[in-house]
Amino acid sequence: MHSVKFTILLVIFSPIYVFSQDLQKDSIRSKTKDEKAVYVRAARFEKNIEEVSISMEVLRPSLIANKGFSNLEQAVGQSPGVFTMDGQVSIRGGGGYAYGAGSRVLLVWNGAPMLSPDIGDVKWNAVPMEHAEQIEIIKGASSVLYGSGALNGIIAMNEKDAPLEGALSVKVQNGIYGNPPRQSMKWWGAPPTFQLVDVYAAKRKANHGFTLGVNAFRDKGYREGDHELRARIHGTYAYFSKKIPQLKTGLSFHVQAQEEGVFILWRNDSMGYQALANTLSEQRAVRFSLDPYLIYVSKNKFKHALRTRYYLTTTGNGLVYVDASLGQMYYADYQASKKTKHFDFSFGATSNTSQITSYIFGNHFSKNFSLYQQTEWSKGKLDLQAGLRLEYCQLNNATPETNFNWAGRTLPIYPILRFGGHYALQKSTHLRASFGQGIRFPAVAERYISTSVGGLRIFQNPDLLAERGWAAELGLKQIVMVGKWKAMLDVAGFINFYDNMTEFAFGVFKPDTMAFLQTTDPSAINYLNNWVGFQAQNAERARITGIEFSMNSSGKIGEVEVLTLLGYTYMNPISLNTDPIYMATFSDTTGSMLKYRFKHLAKADIECNYKKLGIGLSARYNSFMRNVDLAFEEGILGQEILVGMANYRAQFNKGVPVFDLRFNYSISEAFKCNLIFNNFTNAEYVSRPGAIQAPRNFVVQLQYTL
Repeated sequence: MHSVKFTILLVIFSPIYVFSQDLQKDSIRSKTKDEKAVYVRAARFEKNIEEVSISMEVLRPSLIANKGFSNLEQAVGQSPGVFTMDGQVSIRGGGGYAYGAGSRVLLVWNGAPMLSPDIGDVKWNAVPMEHAEQIEIIKGASSVLYGSGALNGIIAMNEKDAPLEGALSVKVQNGIYGNPPRQSMKWWGAPPTFQLVDVYAAKRKANHGFTLGVNAFRDKGYREGDHELRARIHGTYAYFSKKIPQLKTGLSFHVQAQEEGVFILWRNDSMGYQALANTLSEQRAVRFSLDPYLIYVSKNKFKHALRTRYYLTTTGNGLVYVDASLGQMYYADYQASKKTKHFDFSFGATSNTSQITSYIFGNHFSKNFSLYQQTEWSKGKLDLQAGLRLEYCQLNNATPETNFNWAGRTLPIYPILRFGGHYALQKSTHLRASFGQGIRFPAVAERYISTSVGGLRIFQNPDLLAERGWAAELGLKQIVMVGKWKAMLDVAGFINFYDNMTEFAFGVFKPDTMAFLQTTDPSAINYLNNWVGFQAQNAERARITGIEFSMNSSGKIGEVEVLTLLGYTYMNPISLNTDPIYMATFSDTTGSMLKYRFKHLAKADIECNYKKLGIGLSARYNSFMRNVDLAFEEGILGQEILVGMANYRAQFNKGVPVFDLRFNYSISEAFKCNLIFNNFTNAEYVSRPGAIQAPRNFVVQLQYTL
């Protein structure tokens, strides 16, 4: 079996090697750093980041490479105000933990959304983040820009274009897990290890541009059985027309095969790295996307962009790649834009349809169409923006989910608005304000999933409604220059409001109607003991207020290059649902704090490079997650879901700081070696109940860049 996997990897890597031989002949390595302003494109218009009217963070490619991340979830978790837990991401407290729920944060790759058609989640390990120009994170509801899914924010990336001089990079790393702080957690003899190989080659010749990348990763897992093995290949082809210089067309693709063990519930609080019986599953899966596009600038300076995508995701078992579900998404977006002396405006239309085949939640077809418009007016130091999106969504042949009551009439189209403004108080001082609405339609899996996990059933809820919300903020960005070192200091006050938020409620459910059953009759409880489980419900109505400070810097102070990404976020996440039945699910009844949130979140990453040597330190901290589902602590009907959770939370009842340390040494112009110590204090901490994170681990990394 291992020889077969090795052969597959060899076949994948061979074209990269052949391509690189021609590339090395004329590639030139850049020896100077780009000191220009940071530009972003996630907000549809390309702008200098200090002129954007909404809070944004930009993660540098060097941070991704030097920290040894193996997937995008780890990378975005470094951003101020962002918290990730078991594949779900929350920006400024906008999301909690809901097993099986779709993402409230939209992933945009090369200008098109990339959420799975069936579950509506982000496949974090399938994104070739290593070859993105940068990672842009928009904080707050932004559905005007890209539609459903951007309820809590957007993570956007664009793949690097092939340069004329060519490019070649290779990254190889090997890691090993250390022993956990408690001996009872250790289940292994020889320590588990993990390895990653990433290769990227790019070249433009005449009117043709090519990129090709390969990524392979293996992790034996610090949790027993929670292993991962994957291989991915992706690439692009771009054609620049000779006859029509304003025309560019191309195609990008990526395909990934993986197999992994999926860990859900621990065995008990003393053996947190081992799974409860019947909750560890073996899965294989395939991710595939094909993205044809066309960009044309007409004589009257109108820019026309057509982006399309076919995206396929599967969920298999331990033997086959397609078993539980197969989802296919067909996406197309046309956008026309033009920039004049005082106006930037764009308008467009989007079609997003999905075909889902599954024995777990049935076969379904969804249709999502929209029209959108965004206009920016600027004069002198002032910029004003306004946007409108008209959204239509229908699942199967049911009533449209976008029905909107207006002037006594029901319309099948839901309007979404966005407003913003920016004013340059001085050349280096920028004031901004924004208001944006968001919407997220439930994924097919959330509505129709019917399965079991560790003896607990998951019940379907076809009546699940769309989540809605809005976000508003007022912010100030100050630029500080010290020689060649540039820092951007930012402070923002924000308020987010959400309605109909989905969470999986634990309880006893009638098997015939799947309606929530409230009873104290012992005979009824005994009769329905086999129907204990959870169901997706529109349970949360919430308001989150807070303030956030951040600093992003780069450049040299004297002879030392200093790179920083610092942030602190204070949040007050309050539940507005006063229903006694809902509040009875709270583990903390002393207030109305939302479940799976906290008040304080701090992030810091500082890197200093001097000549051939460099050192970096990362730190992250979140305060204690006071409120979780009561069922996790007390169980249901005498049956513990997470054995020992009440005892664990009583013992580990404070926030835990986690530190990473890294060293780098440039062996030559092309070779660089990194030594990374993750969680070097060996702190024990959880991302959500029952998910104790990795102990101290060590990584040796070698980078080659030509």
